[in-house]
Amino acid sequence: MSENCNHNCGSCSENCNERTNDKSQFLAPLHPQSKVKKVIGIVSGKGGVGKSLVTSLLAVKMNYRNHKVGILDGDITGPSIPKAFGLHDPLMGTKDGMMIPAKTPTGIDIVSTNLILPDETDPVIWRGPVIANVIKQFWSEAIWQDIDYMFVDMPPGTGDVPLTVFQSLPVDGIIIVASPQELVSMIVAKAVKMAQKMEVPIIGLVENMSYVECPDCGKKIEIFGKSHIDEIAQQYGLPVLARIPINPKVADMVDEGTIEFFEENWFDDAAELLENL
Repeated sequence: MSENCNHNCGSCSENCNERTNDKSQFLAPLHPQSKVKKVIGIVSGKGGVGKSLVTSLLAVKMNYRNHKVGILDGDITGPSIPKAFGLHDPLMGTKDGMMIPAKTPTGIDIVSTNLILPDETDPVIWRGPVIANVIKQFWSEAIWQDIDYMFVDMPPGTGDVPLTVFQSLPVDGIIIVASPQELVSMIVAKAVKMAQKMEVPIIGLVENMSYVECPDCGKKIEIFGKSHIDEIAQQYGLPVLARIPINPKVADMVDEGTIEFFEENWFDDAAELLENL
């Protein structure tokens, strides 16, 4: 792949591995004015494990480390990314109908269904093929300018949208989000096996709601029981990128739309790994 690759084979004459790979024929093209260097999918085998939170915090961390960051909110029917960043105004468009991503106060670019609905509380009642096409539109019909890392917040499971993302976007790797319950080992296995079948690299695992830290003594209390993340990681030969505690301040800042101003070191190791991809 060329150092200046923008994942748009139609605008390039080089015969690189991306062009000769059979999977490239399914890739949705980027707009000629767009440039995205790395695409990272944030996935989970089930809902309610904090995938959107992990997406938000990773984006904030990489932005803090002076990278240009974008978030493609692929959770079409349950978008929560704009709320976390305090974005409510509808997306602007260009004269030729392209979308201009919303920009957070610190400069993170975001595209989400909640930013194109007449009212952000309106439900999205669309069938799978329509949702899949919206994902492609968010990729191809938005002007993503000089993005170093694009994080794709995907809905849970192994259905239409994850399949569309894996086939239509040049995903450089995925991060799987889990919670401590024993049931999660089976759920994570489904996400791992789907990624393997789709030949998408797995960067590592993140455990959310891992523990609560006592405010008085600092003891870590595993309120959901003993963590199984290390066992799962060892089984599949994957690194554990972070263990996120339950922190009321995080929930408050998401509700207030100020998550990008939350400071933590949970994702320092993950950030270094992403920078070395």
